[in-house]
Amino acid sequence: MTPATIIATTAKESPLLFEGMTWREFKAVEGLLDRPGYRLSFLDGVLEIRRRLGEDHETVKERIGALLELYLLIAGFDFTPTGSMTLESESGAVKREADKSYKLVPGKVRPDLAIEVVFTSGGINKLEAYKRLKIPEVWLWEDGVLDVYHLRVDDTGTYYERVSQSEEVKGIDLELLLRCINMVNHVDAIKTFQQSL
Repeated sequence: MTPATIIATTAKESPLLFEGMTWREFKAVEGLLDRPGYRLSFLDGVLEIRRRLGEDHETVKERIGALLELYLLIAGFDFTPTGSMTLESESGAVKREADKSYKLVPGKVRPDLAIEVVFTSGGINKLEAYKRLKIPEVWLWEDGVLDVYHLRVDDTGTYYERVSQSEEVKGIDLELLLRCINMVNHVDAIKTFQQSL
């Protein structure tokens, strides 16, 4: 029996975008708009304002975190959850907060993994933002699908490549993880995942 998916298809909300801002202007606006319920991002002069999303978004975000942390613990990673810590670079003209992020070895300045649960359409390019922040791996969950991107550097530059297996969370079964993320019942999802490890 295939479990029902956790989230019904919902209309996606678009963020507000304001173009042509300098870093200094962004920081001034950020100080004025630092209020609960809103998340601000910035990339190349574009300010993105998103409302924090509701229960469906939070359920998926927390489910991914619970499953991933169970795996990291059992697999012996010395990890630190860094949540939605603010990541920014004035020289890269970027500010972003992941839904979840993790340092997978001690002593890192920035997370090794950023996770985004996408319930909005449009907005700034998330992968470009994380590329400038030098985040090694990004997971994007959207509409019941999990895409994994790993940062590459070669003669042509720096870019994210979509990969079929995580290179930062070695050994994790992404198909099993996704099946459990999308299950209706949280406890059943955790038990199913744990029994398969």
